Amino acid sequence: MGEPIVELHHVFKSYDDTVVLDDIDITLEAGKFYTLLGPSGSGKTTILRAIAGFLNVTSGDVVIAGKRVNDIPANLRQVNTVFQNYSLFPHMNVFENIAYGLRIRKVDKAMIETRVMDALKKVRLENLANREISELSGGQQQRVAIARAIVLEPKVLLLDEPLSALDAKLRKDMQYELRDLQQRLGITFLFVTHDQEEALALSDEIFVMNDGKVQQSGTPVDIYDEPINHFVADFIGESNIVDGRMVEDYRVEFNGKVFDCADAGMRPNEHVEVVLRPEDLDVVPVDKGRVAVRIDTQLFRGDFYEIVAYDDGQNEWLIHSTNPAPEDVELMGLYFDPEDIHVMRFGESEEDFDARLESYEGE
Repeated sequence: MGEPIVELHHVFKSYDDTVVLDDIDITLEAGKFYTLLGPSGSGKTTILRAIAGFLNVTSGDVVIAGKRVNDIPANLRQVNTVFQNYSLFPHMNVFENIAYGLRIRKVDKAMIETRVMDALKKVRLENLANREISELSGGQQQRVAIARAIVLEPKVLLLDEPLSALDAKLRKDMQYELRDLQQRLGITFLFVTHDQEEALALSDEIFVMNDGKVQQSGTPVDIYDEPINHFVADFIGESNIVDGRMVEDYRVEFNGKVFDCADAGMRPNEHVEVVLRPEDLDVVPVDKGRVAVRIDTQLFRGDFYEIVAYDDGQNEWLIHSTNPAPEDVELMGLYFDPEDIHVMRFGESEEDFDARLESYEGE
């Protein structure tokens, strides 16, 4: 593990009887891109505000660069925030917007010139120093907001849904810009979004939030391929989730059949949920399939066909296939490999999952 730059230890935040952060315990390493991902009201922006110093936590510790900062005001913490609406000053040009924080800190005039132009080069806007804010595109305004934050040389940059106001193409372009900028700067980014694709594309590590708790944390591949509970499986991408029974290690029953799988460490005959991603399902002749289904609808989505089918138990199956299902054959088969099957315990937390894995591997 690398050097910790931000740590939250058993952080709670409540307003009267409403708990908005429930025992948050996370560590961010220096120089990585982290994302807080979750629906509205999940607590992700509250975490950002707690780190920035814009609110006081009810209990627990906020630590930045090894120092407890609970009682340190926002302007003295080694973090800066880029807000959703950028909060740029419309009466100042680009240079003056970026220089504002340095002037407040009474930095020498020559040093301000050097640092502002260096920040502009890092966001590739050095030719727009004298441009008015109203004359900038949405993507340019976002880069000015980032430059204004990094000119103060923070150890951590907090980004509160900064891409949400951009159109789809510009948003995707700015994802590449953000990732490239973070890697060039080498500082820690903590990014807030409710967009799953954005989180998967940008992050070294994701914290999936819901109901004020971290449901799961890990790399994008870990989160996508190995969701630990129903919420994560359903929220990250698209999933087929069906009821099943863990027969024994590496064998699970669903749809009336027993299948080999890659999961272990659960109780024999335990009631479980089984996840199969749409892109892991192949539509094949019924005699070559592992589950028989009747094709209901299919739509062409550009780079794949989205097919909806039902089995005899009336489970709905969503399939993403590069080829359409035959329109003249109603009954087809679904084929999948054992490693495509993911088994989840009902309501398992990240702590429960880690404990089960450690216990099983220690046997």
